[in-house]
Amino acid sequence: MALVLLAGCARFQPRPISPAETAASLEDRSLADPGLREFLEKNLSQRAASWPLARWDFETLYLAALYYHPSLDVARSQWQVALGGNKTAAARPNPTVSVVPGYNISATGGLTPWFPAVNFDLPIQTAGKRGYRKTHAQQLSEAARLNIAATAWHVRGNLRASLLDLTSAQQRERLLQSQAAIEEKVVRSLEQQFQAGAVSSSELTLVRIALDKLQLDLADARQVSADARVRVADALGISVKALDGVALEYDLAAPSHNASELMLTEVRNQALQNRTDILGALAEYAASQSALQLEIAKQYPDIHLGPGYQYDQGDHKFSLSLGAELPLLNQNQGPIAEAEARRTEAAARFNALQAKVITEIDRASASYRVSQENLVTLGSLAASQKRQSEIVEAQFKAGAADQLDMLNSQIELGSNELLQLNGRVKLLQAFAALEDAVQRPLASLRPESIEQSPRAAANKEQQP
Repeated sequence: MALVLLAGCARFQPRPISPAETAASLEDRSLADPGLREFLEKNLSQRAASWPLARWDFETLYLAALYYHPSLDVARSQWQVALGGNKTAAARPNPTVSVVPGYNISATGGLTPWFPAVNFDLPIQTAGKRGYRKTHAQQLSEAARLNIAATAWHVRGNLRASLLDLTSAQQRERLLQSQAAIEEKVVRSLEQQFQAGAVSSSELTLVRIALDKLQLDLADARQVSADARVRVADALGISVKALDGVALEYDLAAPSHNASELMLTEVRNQALQNRTDILGALAEYAASQSALQLEIAKQYPDIHLGPGYQYDQGDHKFSLSLGAELPLLNQNQGPIAEAEARRTEAAARFNALQAKVITEIDRASASYRVSQENLVTLGSLAASQKRQSEIVEAQFKAGAADQLDMLNSQIELGSNELLQLNGRVKLLQAFAALEDAVQRPLASLRPESIEQSPRAAANKEQQP
């Protein structure tokens, strides 16, 4: 029996970590990986026309982040640990056996002096303790599973913010380059006029300063673009060199939704009740309740059955003992008090989380509403500026305005385009914050979609 039991035991398998090998593996990650292609095709339900992809948009980059990002590996590993806890909680206590050899030095002749004994101890748990342990472990594993979805949404938010910063910085760089080219023409024109004595040196100095400021803004935009590219790589879980030659896309078109359309009562209620971190906090609270039930059940002692056998100098003796802990000095009141306090703490954490979600929704909704109003104002300003630029251009063609007037008008138009870009970026940032607050994609939100189960939507997010 001992040999059979030992043969079924698990054996330790060493798995040493080599920092050099893991670093090389991380450095070798690429968006051209065949495993990533299989992952994308599985989750997009369509085959890639070419590989690697010619252009990567937010959807495909998000799937790449789910494939590579190390924080998701950590969350999945934590879930596996919690699932192992389910097995531990479901295990029954093993019986024990003790062998007690005895020897009688005063044994009479003809009788063996040996009187060995074998005793068994069979523990029997009472008051449903094993059931409470299983329930507690299952609720903790559910919280760990939901943490994977919460981590995935966090990865999504970081990727979107980095990609938005990168795309807007690149667009800003192009606008600034165009504006700097116009400003250089203005400088050259004024230099000619200065040499002819038509303008003063102070007027020329002012436009040169304006050009220098544009050059500084352009250098800053390039720095922001380089930094954002690194942050995109970090959000994907790959090295920045893996993005060399990769075309990244992010739509900078302003969302057309009104804040009132997005913040329907049903959407708000679903966020307050069905965000993954809300569901995870509920699972943790349920686990604290099961832990309290377990500690209360421990007031009732377990029973130990002790069948025994002894060979006593030729006599075969059998015994049966019944044992239990006597709850005289304590009735497990300390652990019960601790478990009850932890349940109160879990309830307080849940309430604090809901309050935080309410604040996030209110702040993001207000920011989105203001950003949308500002963008409308900027649109009106852009329309007026464009009409003015067209008037100046027409005057230039008619000879009523000189080239400098037209260039200044183009500079004003370029400045307004930069303001428009900043306005759209702020609106997209507010829209992203609103999506993060409700943890639900809002771009394709329709009234009929509100009727769908929020749990189904959460599961859809977790499928990759």
